[in-house]
Amino acid sequence: MLLTFATGFGLGGGLIIAIGAQNAFVLGQGLRRNHPVMVAFICALCDAALIAAGVAGLGTLVATYPILTKVAAWGGAAFLIWYGFGALRRVFETETLSESDVKQAGWKAVLTTTLAVTLLNPHVYLDTVVMLGGIGGQFPAGERLAFALGAMSASFVWFFAIALGAAWLAPYVARPITWKIIDGVTCAVMWLVAYKLIAPEIASLFHS
Repeated sequence: MLLTFATGFGLGGGLIIAIGAQNAFVLGQGLRRNHPVMVAFICALCDAALIAAGVAGLGTLVATYPILTKVAAWGGAAFLIWYGFGALRRVFETETLSESDVKQAGWKAVLTTTLAVTLLNPHVYLDTVVMLGGIGGQFPAGERLAFALGAMSASFVWFFAIALGAAWLAPYVARPITWKIIDGVTCAVMWLVAYKLIAPEIASLFHS
């Protein structure tokens, strides 16, 4: 059972550590000290729910209906492009972005954006529901819970580590140019992920 838990932890960690839209967002919120604990908890909780659904068999259902992945790809790309434009706009704003400024963001706005970054990104479903769910489903019924708990634990450890670690570093990187670099990198990551989401869909249109 412990080996199954460790397997889930290792596979879950390997999937979520890759740099993507969600990790870039969590890191940015941590550096700004903008509700980092709430952001980390929401991301980890969403992962846990999706992992549980995947191990319970939802991954097989999603794979049966490819139209679901197409809708998720276009919708997720649209949101990421919009969010990237917001980050790019902040890079060229004349006023400086100080730590005291970013703290004014309300928790409701942060909550909504965190849910959007998490749930409108098809990669999240592919990693948690399809991949982890599919792998977890191969274990005997008595071991699937241990696998799922291991993968969930990896998600909680990772998101709290980057959110709180970044918040700890915030006083040392509080210069305005640092925030502009963060926003620039965030924009690039969001647009790159958006491109990767819709590139196969665009290619299929030209080859159909």
